[in-house]
Amino acid sequence: MKDTTKHQGLRNRLVAKLKAKGIQDEGVLYAISQVPRHLFLDSSFEHHAYDDRAFPIGADQTISHPFTVAFQTEQLELKAGEKVLEIGTGSGYQTAVLTAMGAEVYTVERQLELFKKAKTFLPKIKCFPKVQKFGDGYVGLPVFAPFDKIIVTAGVPFIPKSLLSQLKIGGILVIPVGEKTQKMNIIRRTATREFEKRILGDFKFVPLLEDKN
Repeated sequence: MKDTTKHQGLRNRLVAKLKAKGIQDEGVLYAISQVPRHLFLDSSFEHHAYDDRAFPIGADQTISHPFTVAFQTEQLELKAGEKVLEIGTGSGYQTAVLTAMGAEVYTVERQLELFKKAKTFLPKIKCFPKVQKFGDGYVGLPVFAPFDKIIVTAGVPFIPKSLLSQLKIGGILVIPVGEKTQKMNIIRRTATREFEKRILGDFKFVPLLEDKN
């Protein structure tokens, strides 16, 4: 597993592209510049790893566009030390970005193949989420709640009440809602039973799978 000065240069170029597309959070941009995205991909994609593109990662899932990762992360308004629930570990790239920003990450993955892969791989790049679980993202991780921030990296047809209930007052949930395409919903919990919602932009995610057993 090599991360060379050439890869760093490609990451710096990617950061410049993300800035040009409107990403402003310096913490997000720094994390993108530090996380070796090429190591999360099959070696056949290495030469394109820092393009703003999605790539397959197995189990009919994809690693999101870097812009999507940066955009969702920016909406979290993340501060170092905050407790973050990530729904959809996938390759672990988003997990690594959150960890690089100093978050305490609790992450859930529904696909066993991807869960096992990320569990083995992340320590190799010195990325240590607080908790990695195989489970149903619609349920979240109530035993570890409440969370300062929650990020969902797959499309949902509705906002799960279970996730809203696991958010601290003042906390933020970033979640793509819709069937074929999604609108990014940013939800802030303002009181025990009160929430504020903003809706931003069109995105396309793989669907979040529900455990119906």
